[in-house]
Amino acid sequence: MGTYKYSAEFRADAVALYRSSPGRPVASVAADLGINHETLRQWIKAAEKTEHPGTGAASEKDAEIARLRKQVRELEQEREVPPWSWTA
Repeated sequence: MGTYKYSAEFRADAVALYRSSPGRPVASVAADLGINHETLRQWIKAAEKTEHPGTGAASEKDAEIARLRKQVRELEQEREVPPWSWTA
């Protein structure tokens, strides 16, 4: 399977077409254009990221917070294990 390169203009037009069709699934727009739906989804995400550059930092912070909360839960569970259940 080969790798296809699409021009920046084609990508921008594909994203604009998707945005001009509210309620229409990404897969449907991608099928009309003859491209993979995940490819179009990535182009949409990239366009949103360039249009709203501050949202990437916020999502990184959210991911870090989620990771730390998970770590705290795990540590709390470890602490709750009674010492007599330890195997030496």
